[in-house]
Amino acid sequence: MNRYWKILMCVPLAIGLWACDDDDDNVYIEEGVTPYVSVGTPDLTALSGSQILATAEVGAENVDVLSTGFCCARHEKPTIDDIKCYAEDKTGTVSGTLKNLSVETTYYVRAYVLLADKIYYSPVATVTTLEGTYEVPVEITSYVGPTNPDHYVDVSGWADRDKWNLANVHDPSVMLADDGYYYMYQTDASYGNAHDGHGHFHGRRSQDLVNWEYLGGTMAACPSWVKEKLNEYRAAVGLAPIQNPDYGYWAPVVRNCGNGLYRMYYAIVVTDLITSTSNWGERAFIGLMETTNPADNDSWEDKGFVVCSASDQGTNWYGDLWEGAYFRYNAIDPTYIITPEGEHWLIYGSWHYGFAGLQIDPDTGKSLNPLSMPWGTSADAISSYGQFIQSRYLGSRWQASEGPEVVYRNGYYYLFMAYDGLAVPYNTRVVRSTSITGPYVGMDGTDVTNNGGEAYPIVTHPYKFQGDYGWVGISHCAVFSDDNDNWYFSSQGRLPEGAYGNDYANAIMLGQIRSIRWTTDGWPVVMPERYGAVPKIAIDESEVAGNWENIDIQYEYGVQRESASLVLADDHTVTAGIWEGKTWNFDAAQQILTIGGINLYLQRECDWEASGRPATIVYAGYSTDGHTTYWGKKN
Repeated sequence: MNRYWKILMCVPLAIGLWACDDDDDNVYIEEGVTPYVSVGTPDLTALSGSQILATAEVGAENVDVLSTGFCCARHEKPTIDDIKCYAEDKTGTVSGTLKNLSVETTYYVRAYVLLADKIYYSPVATVTTLEGTYEVPVEITSYVGPTNPDHYVDVSGWADRDKWNLANVHDPSVMLADDGYYYMYQTDASYGNAHDGHGHFHGRRSQDLVNWEYLGGTMAACPSWVKEKLNEYRAAVGLAPIQNPDYGYWAPVVRNCGNGLYRMYYAIVVTDLITSTSNWGERAFIGLMETTNPADNDSWEDKGFVVCSASDQGTNWYGDLWEGAYFRYNAIDPTYIITPEGEHWLIYGSWHYGFAGLQIDPDTGKSLNPLSMPWGTSADAISSYGQFIQSRYLGSRWQASEGPEVVYRNGYYYLFMAYDGLAVPYNTRVVRSTSITGPYVGMDGTDVTNNGGEAYPIVTHPYKFQGDYGWVGISHCAVFSDDNDNWYFSSQGRLPEGAYGNDYANAIMLGQIRSIRWTTDGWPVVMPERYGAVPKIAIDESEVAGNWENIDIQYEYGVQRESASLVLADDHTVTAGIWEGKTWNFDAAQQILTIGGINLYLQRECDWEASGRPATIVYAGYSTDGHTTYWGKKN
């Protein structure tokens, strides 16, 4: 019977130069078998202004080599996340051609060997590309953008659901599953109410974030526990039962919990009128569904009640007017996170007072601690419903803040929040904390726990580029990654009223996905153009000069911020636009354009406003205090 031992592979080998992977992880090998990996320093030849031929000696024994190749960058430690090419052979004398490089530029190059669980790199070699004129790579010039329509009225009905792609999406939640698909689930909302009668919490999936397959509803009918719990609480305060409640199905959150388990927390709201003049007087409930196979849309199993709306003003959760309906914690808009320490948390709430953080039992998916009755005359009386996280306007039912989304990256928890009304003004803010329960602080140093007000920075806002209707209502987001630190922002977008000659265009709810870049000090910036799978080939400095459109996003309630011309001259001066008279420079290694001390983070994206939707270059960045967001697009 074979036994396995952990040994360190960083030992001198018989021949060849070689280097361990950067983190020097251990690997398991069979007892008595000696592994052998050698990766020689590459020989480099500049073939042109954009191509380098690389050759290296590679040896490997008693290990399974998946691939061999070369990687290069303008910084001194290139990895396979930078520009790379594969070698045709796995061992021996291997070679490959690195392409799409910049002219007269020095590159650092390493050979690499990829195993199932490790990467080995060679020492670094350098070479400078030849003189010449930079040519935009054919992968960019030949790129063809997505063809699905923005004004999707012609395919909005239920009979055309196989053509929806991202049509009829509202309040999306997105996760990457173990089968390689991204799964998206949403509020029951659609143009013309196309979802009605076809189940709830509808799903779809994609492998490339561009082409989405509609899957259908995950819940056939409202679970019986909702009515039972509702009337249990009504009876406790002397109210008659509601025999046939009206329900709303809102804003689920879905997560891959590991070990083949997937959880969806969903909100069901009882929308019955209490009097002839009051609405939303009944409470909302958050429940849980689980599956081990999200590809089977019928496999979601309901696990029941998790939490409901709770009042710190006794039984005064309804009143004579709509604004009289009050809860300290309104049980809608859940987001779910597993901390690096393995704690599970549900952050939820909207409008009424702010957000609460409820710790979850990892095994059951329910509250870690018992819940009291959901009313009392103080915050302490309902403390079991969560720890207070954030308030935009402390003590006011009119928070105009909802849809929390919390993610963790590099030591920080990031809280994304939807601000204002959803039809047009919807915009997104982000704050961060080193603790899941806060305090969460904006880029300008504002603690948003109490009276957070206009938290900064603004991540998305109603906007319009030239020659297009633009988008409004862009918020209530999902933030997710591909597990390789490539991050994305998804939400619905709405067209302005009257767009395309449609008086009801604002009822268009189109799912939108945008790439996120992270600033050098760790703040997320969302690209202005939607994701279209444009090849992520490095941008050359020669591509930066020219005509741009810039949008300076300063908060204006319900106003689309419009673009204006910006011209970057070849001599590194700005000759038109808000930075006219200043100089610009470009950090090619980090793909950052700097103008007047403002860092703008560049990326190749699809130009959704142009005919044929070709590839273009966009940027996003913040002012130093975060109060202004800059979005730009190259024309």
